[in-house]
Amino acid sequence: MTEVWFYHLTRQPLERVLPALLEKTLQRGWRAVVQSGSEERIAFLDDLLWTYADSSFLAHGTARDGDAEMMPVFLTVDAANPNGAQARFMVDGADVAAIGADSSYERVLILFDGNDDDQLAAARANWKRLKDAGLAVSYWQQAETGGWDKKA
Repeated sequence: MTEVWFYHLTRQPLERVLPALLEKTLQRGWRAVVQSGSEERIAFLDDLLWTYADSSFLAHGTARDGDAEMMPVFLTVDAANPNGAQARFMVDGADVAAIGADSSYERVLILFDGNDDDQLAAARANWKRLKDAGLAVSYWQQAETGGWDKKA
């Protein structure tokens, strides 16, 4: 069964958190899809993953790059899984409607900004919908030390 992990960002922005979580995902031997709510954010994340650290980058691609099946991380606004990913990251208002009990993912990670009332309300609604659908949901909040505390 797909695990759904909600990540409540309270201390660091998505731009700092997403690359770190993607690195951990790849270290597990998994591939990842990152779904955003807009093409503009996909373009921003595309640049970010090449430049987020001076000494490293995350190899990734988008639909315009082609060869999606070769990409360890694929950025999209669509619900498809073109690179056979085991983990799906939902960011920036991505539509979680396609996530269900029959999902092929090992884990879906929904990242939301706790300082944005719209994202907070959407996360609460998504939590209820996915829990009511019978998925295994858990809630992680950023700790003062920079790690994550499982709250539910």
